Amino acid sequence: MTYSLTIPGRLPDMNDYSDAERAHWRKAAQMKRETQDFVGWAIKRQLPGLRIERPVAITFAWYEPNRRRDKDNIAFAKKFIQDALVEAGVLANDGWRNIVRTSDSVAVDASNPRVEVWIEEVGEDVD
Repeated sequence: MTYSLTIPGRLPDMNDYSDAERAHWRKAAQMKRETQDFVGWAIKRQLPGLRIERPVAITFAWYEPNRRRDKDNIAFAKKFIQDALVEAGVLANDGWRNIVRTSDSVAVDASNPRVEVWIEEVGEDVD
């Protein structure tokens, strides 16, 4: 089974997080918390009550408003998304046994920046 989630807008990248961390560790912690809460809101609206027990593969499609950010910096935000999936109870954990594979693609959509996430159950139940 495959589930989809769309997160509107642009999430912080590695440079945003590093800058916040250099300013003060609490700024970075606040950025992570706010981003996870925002992603959690999308999860609760689009995947209400979903609980996945089997290992998954997650595909991220990042749609940016322009090409100013490096692709690897953009994909850093997958950490916030995976943590929000665990916090919402969709995934039991975000370790190796629970997420067996991730993949990313990056494109430009100036009028509708977003992140599309597909979560595909791929294996036996996690013991």
